[in-house]
Amino acid sequence: MKVKRNTLLLLASLVWCAAGFNIFRIGVQVYPAYVTVWNLLLSVVVFAVFQMFVFGKLVRKHTARITGYAEERQFFLKFFDGKAFGIMAVMMTGGIGLRVSGIAPDRFIAVFYSGLGAALLLAGIWFGRNYGKAALAAAAVQEQTERKDV
Repeated sequence: MKVKRNTLLLLASLVWCAAGFNIFRIGVQVYPAYVTVWNLLLSVVVFAVFQMFVFGKLVRKHTARITGYAEERQFFLKFFDGKAFGIMAVMMTGGIGLRVSGIAPDRFIAVFYSGLGAALLLAGIWFGRNYGKAALAAAAVQEQTERKDV
């Protein structure tokens, strides 16, 4: 199934928002027993590290790739490349494995998942923002084209 190029940004937004919300929710559900200033600061550090060094770059890279496609319609799974799908699979497998195995204590789940989930959610929001910008730009081009035709 092919979709408009800009729709890929919307799909990326929905996927990352859903993933981020779920991971953040897991962390927040466990957090009440571990709320301390130190843990909150650690969650902020996790958020900042993932946002600056992973997801911020990922959003810029994939937005540039998607908007650079020559053809208007693309296969709907092209919102990410193979590497990004691999990263998502490893993160999901690792996260589920940590929780199910009991290797990671609840304090770690609370602190790490809250920071990571917030960073993922923000990445999804940024993809959504980029979709909005692209949709507005496309609408402006369409309007100019229609004015020239009249």
